Amino acid sequence: MGDFYGLETACLSNRFFSLEYLLSAGPRIVRLFQKEYPKNILVEIPERIHQTDWGTYYFRGGHRLWHAPEHIQRTYIPDNLPVSISPSSGGITITQSVEMGTGIQKSIEIILHETLPRITLHHTLINRGLWQINLSAWAITQFPLGGTALFPQNISSVDPEGLLPNRNLALWSYTSLADPRLSLADDLITIKAQGVLPPLKIGYANNAGWIAYFRDSILFIKSFFPQTNLPHPDFGCNVETYCGDQFIELETLSPLTPLDPGQSLRHTEIWEVIPSISPSFCLIDLLQLITHRTPPNFSYGATRQE
Repeated sequence: MGDFYGLETACLSNRFFSLEYLLSAGPRIVRLFQKEYPKNILVEIPERIHQTDWGTYYFRGGHRLWHAPEHIQRTYIPDNLPVSISPSSGGITITQSVEMGTGIQKSIEIILHETLPRITLHHTLINRGLWQINLSAWAITQFPLGGTALFPQNISSVDPEGLLPNRNLALWSYTSLADPRLSLADDLITIKAQGVLPPLKIGYANNAGWIAYFRDSILFIKSFFPQTNLPHPDFGCNVETYCGDQFIELETLSPLTPLDPGQSLRHTEIWEVIPSISPSFCLIDLLQLITHRTPPNFSYGATRQE
């Protein structure tokens, strides 16, 4: 057992990773260590809070599961109660109590791969309420500032004549395209994660199925199964990022899914960590490293509804 600023934690580990998750709140992953890197890859922000009608919401840092579209009365319901832990094949499942107000129950299954430096996360939302709801699973990972976030762009045409658009970009009201942290290129959008400026948030429809963060010789890759043919929140975004004064978030979203009472949906991410990358690596080197690696296998297909 461990401690995260007064909250009890437990650890899941293998020869590649040590992953720490909360027992007295959540479901939350709060620390991630790669065996060749002694620092927490995720950010720790125990002092960051938001007051809501339901009580105090603690951001904490690390990784969490929300549901979209974002709404102040629904999204920020505190997750401060103890969770239940159950074993699964290759890992564990963390399940919270039914959420106040929404009737949603969240769980995250964590599976450490035995032969590859990869972690599979199955995010599940169950409708325990009395009526149908329409929502997306929203997986959010927070990282320390000081690195560069990478968001691949679709450069192929969707029709031979090039008459139809092939990409989109959603901007929030506080986001400025003149922000010096933001770099827009044909094949890659990057954000230098610095917190001295006003907050920045963008989103888009990602066809590549990955986003990444490079900091301090560590390359973190989040992969998912893109379903850009299905409706998504926020002008069709399946990927979003927020850069604030303490952290940057890498976020993936499932399609908007109607859930009847008792139904659930599952949204999967696969995490990869590549350590000890040379400081001489440029963005082109990182992009080639990602695109030429053996990609994760999403053999089950898309987000699943049960």
